Amino acid sequence: MAIKSTIYKIDLNIADIDRQYYGQHSLTLARHPSETDERLMVRLIAFAMYADAKLTFGKGLSNDEEPDLWQKDLTGAIQLWVEVGLPTEKDIRKVCGRANQVCVVLYGGRVADMWWAANSKALLKLNNLTIVNLPETQALASIASRGLSISCTIQDRQILVGHDDGSLDITPVILKEANFAS
Repeated sequence: MAIKSTIYKIDLNIADIDRQYYGQHSLTLARHPSETDERLMVRLIAFAMYADAKLTFGKGLSNDEEPDLWQKDLTGAIQLWVEVGLPTEKDIRKVCGRANQVCVVLYGGRVADMWWAANSKALLKLNNLTIVNLPETQALASIASRGLSISCTIQDRQILVGHDDGSLDITPVILKEANFAS
């Protein structure tokens, strides 16, 4: 018998001063049996970073044809594809052909650094690709709970994550930013 996903109910309050986006989201996230609490929380932070009324969670680990997060327009065209983790260069190139904008959110410390070192040369050529590294995300895993109230304040590309027991700072490192002018 297959192990079922664990359901998390999350109230997320976002104040993104950089993008002038402010919103309250009641989210239901399914944590795949092979997913860690850290990865689940990185998906949540990625949602906060790119929050929009049309941004939704995809099937992610359960389906190779869907990302962790995506945003589509009214015609079904993919405006934004957000992948969390360390996808293959081949998969990223494929997705860059399907979506207007692609963002890969890395985490995992040294492993993410090694992934970037191995893939950066090829990925720097993709104009619609942004790559963000979230260093030191282990503390996020400790605040994961099945009923969570969390707030994210984003200013000057810094993320302040507030939760019931305190807060923590996340400083995303932009390794590559999309360049639509080329």
